[in-house]
Amino acid sequence: MRNVARIVLWTLVSILGAAAYAVIASRRGEPLNAAWLIVAALCTYAIGIRFYSKWIAAKVLMLDDLRAPPAEVHDDGRDFVKTNKFVLFGHHFASISGPGPLVGPVLAAQFGYLPGTLWILIGALLGGAVQDFVILFASVRRDGKSLAEMVREEVGGLAGTIAMFAILGILVILVANLGLVVDNALAESPWGLVTTAMTMPFAMIMGLYLRYLRVGKVMEMTAIGVVCLAVALLAGFAVNHHPTLAPMFTFSKEKLAICLIVYGFAASVLPVWLLLAPRDYLVTFLKIGVVILLAAGIVLVLPPIKMPWLTHPGSFTGGMRPVVAGSLFPFCFITIACGAISGFHSLVSSGTSPKMITRERTIRHVGYGAMCLESFVAIMAMIAACVLDPGVYFAVNAPAGLVGSTPGAVAQAVSAWGFPVGADQINALAAAIGEKSVLARTGGAPTLAIGMASIFRAIIGGDAAMKLWYHFALMFEALFILTTVDVATRIGRFLIQELGGRIWKRAGDTKFYPANIGASLLFAGAWGYFLYAGVKDPLGGVNSLWPLFGIANQLLAVVALCLGTTILVKAGRARLSLVVLLPLLCLGTVTFTAAIEKIAHPHPRIGFLAMASKLSAELASGSVPAGKIAATKALIFNSRLDAAVAGIFLVLVVAILAVSVCEWVLVLLRRKPAVLHETPPVWLPKTVIESEQQRHWWQLGPAVVILGALARELSGEAAAARSQLPPSEALAQTLADKYDNPDSPTRCC
Repeated sequence: MRNVARIVLWTLVSILGAAAYAVIASRRGEPLNAAWLIVAALCTYAIGIRFYSKWIAAKVLMLDDLRAPPAEVHDDGRDFVKTNKFVLFGHHFASISGPGPLVGPVLAAQFGYLPGTLWILIGALLGGAVQDFVILFASVRRDGKSLAEMVREEVGGLAGTIAMFAILGILVILVANLGLVVDNALAESPWGLVTTAMTMPFAMIMGLYLRYLRVGKVMEMTAIGVVCLAVALLAGFAVNHHPTLAPMFTFSKEKLAICLIVYGFAASVLPVWLLLAPRDYLVTFLKIGVVILLAAGIVLVLPPIKMPWLTHPGSFTGGMRPVVAGSLFPFCFITIACGAISGFHSLVSSGTSPKMITRERTIRHVGYGAMCLESFVAIMAMIAACVLDPGVYFAVNAPAGLVGSTPGAVAQAVSAWGFPVGADQINALAAAIGEKSVLARTGGAPTLAIGMASIFRAIIGGDAAMKLWYHFALMFEALFILTTVDVATRIGRFLIQELGGRIWKRAGDTKFYPANIGASLLFAGAWGYFLYAGVKDPLGGVNSLWPLFGIANQLLAVVALCLGTTILVKAGRARLSLVVLLPLLCLGTVTFTAAIEKIAHPHPRIGFLAMASKLSAELASGSVPAGKIAATKALIFNSRLDAAVAGIFLVLVVAILAVSVCEWVLVLLRRKPAVLHETPPVWLPKTVIESEQQRHWWQLGPAVVILGALARELSGEAAAARSQLPPSEALAQTLADKYDNPDSPTRCC
């Protein structure tokens, strides 16, 4: 009877998901409710986690709980630490979910809602989640070794050496870019700075509590974490509106860059249980809470998708979409990046997470499940961008050089593309969110904040709370991204130690603190140099390498998929290796095409060399004003540098792919023995296998009540309920008294 009920349940889920896909794909010019995207996403993830990931775990990877993972064998209290599966999931999700799933889909919305949505769902289910799952499994079976070290052992020494230097170079660029995003978000934002800073001591308290005071009491630590997070949010909000404290916590970009470098170094050196894991677990509450609140808001408000299903490039000036230059293929897929598949995830899956796994069954939920959750974040970001009026979307995201710098000029240019918007509409939006202007706010983050605020205000606060929700969303984005900076620095330390261990064995010993400190200083200094130089010079440092972010990330995923295919082929599962090989073929085609176009495309907005040639011609003709000559020369240098670095990365990854293919052929033709380099197994007695306690949903009741009360108090709804005014006037009057009226006795700041 129970089996029949399960069959009926999953049949209904499949039918509902298929119906949602049919509705999404078939609407042409008709209103589409955003709730359909959520239904399609949830059904996709449910089926993928329940069936596809379970099949991979049982038939492809053959997980075995009796096999001791590295944390069980090498528990050293610093890097190899047995970690509760929920804490580990929070750490892994917080580590992999950087700016990609937030801003990538927002920028890709310019192509229309349909291409990006399908890639996020299908790409994550069949590509990104599989990559994370397979690499995490491979690293656990090899004592937590890094991606580069596994490539060296399984593919070959030459490929491993190439991979080591390619991965280090790509990782430096990725971390510096992530640091720049955080720096821009937290600069001039006391709320974000105070909240982010307070999560660090709170995380250390949680780590000490769980390790020494109440060992294994995760639910108690969770309750403490929820309260600490609420305190951090309230403290940041209070400081942000305090006339004396706000200037004290308003840091310049240069000072923030130094703070980020110091924090990255500390997170790399300190034991993982003390700062990194508990802080990621703490921040995950906010991440998941906001995503759930956003999804609930969409279901309650039922906003229509206003962006067309597909935008036509011929509608725009010059026949090219304004936000991300280039055609739908390959740039839509490259722009979405982490929302579907990310090479950076393979570094986390072969960095900190495999050293914290307690049982092999956890690999499936951490590797596959966390990627599905990140994909859901990307769907939320896509919806937040597409529920905005298309005219507003393009007015905010289009560069000033293309549409002008005044509301009137922008409104005229965007309206000419077929997306009507008025100058008064643009000015009203800026006033609603408390900004002087919303024009040319490129990068995706402001658009996401506007979209989130427009949905949140419909749930709590109305129009009067739009400004509050907008700045909350910006703070959320900064907190969301910072968790990838700290874990990436630790991963970089692992890579440098592995490389140093080939020269001096003691340098590769993670238990040797001088080696840890030296490697952390070296890697934090490398990305910190590019970050600080980019903060000081808008055209220098990491800014010169920013266009490489998406391509470098996807090239890294190609390397990870090459490794996964090689391991399965050598394990005698050539047919089953298609679960990794097919995503490799798809992603390789997309990424190599994008890299070649970015280097050699004749249009200056796409090709690096074409841009350098265009600017050089303008410089030679004397058409560049005297005040812009230095900046033009810097742009020429940056374009040529980007072309050179992209070409180097492309050649290195193609070399790794070629060596991998040779390895597959030799093994399949039996001209080379299939030797896997797994660590000799250490078997656990069956009596040691932990009995998992069921955690019921009602045990989260206190945390839900606390967060709900906090949201009501922060938004002013609680005060409105206590007032004697009619419901239609109570909330607006309460918010005005609390934030705007200087003579009000209830004014908070």
